[in-house]
Amino acid sequence: MQTDEADRHRAKMAKRKAVQDAEVASKTVEEKGLLMVHTGPGKGKSTAAFGLVLRMLGYGKRVGIVQFGKGAWETGEADALKRFGDQIALHILGEGFTWETQDRERDVAAAQAAWFKARELMADPSIALLVLDELNIALRYEHLDLSEVVETLTNRREGLHIVVTGRNAKPELIDAADLVTEMGAVKHHFKAGVKAQKGIEF
Repeated sequence: MQTDEADRHRAKMAKRKAVQDAEVASKTVEEKGLLMVHTGPGKGKSTAAFGLVLRMLGYGKRVGIVQFGKGAWETGEADALKRFGDQIALHILGEGFTWETQDRERDVAAAQAAWFKARELMADPSIALLVLDELNIALRYEHLDLSEVVETLTNRREGLHIVVTGRNAKPELIDAADLVTEMGAVKHHFKAGVKAQKGIEF
């Protein structure tokens, strides 16, 4: 009986492997710089982007990060990434949440300064991956020109991977992206009264 089960399992996995192998073989583009968008109401958009950062750093690649909406808090990821020295170009240029600053002109100026730095890093051939953290928020509140941002990201240099994070990604950006992941909000401890915690939220 056990032998029959093992044989059935082996045959099933062989069929599945054949399907997977055929799927992989059908892909003809060897490498392509990707525009990736992490959006949605759920937690984990920036965290997923930092996972890609860690992966690139592990391969000895140089990474750029521009944070648009963050900056008022000290974060564990910023402290950790600084330990990689020149392998990481980290620019925390946000001034906190828009409801904290309550100053549109200041928010627009901060977003424009961050976008200027982002374009600088896009032009740097040593950067393999660029994370534009919370860029979606700057676009949502019209702190930057959407068409100019989408055009610039679409015409990025060959081989450059870019990750854009933040809720409410604009449809134009979604259309331009190669990969879009929407984080769903199923359950969150914040709703139960748990405050933001070191190592989890920041």
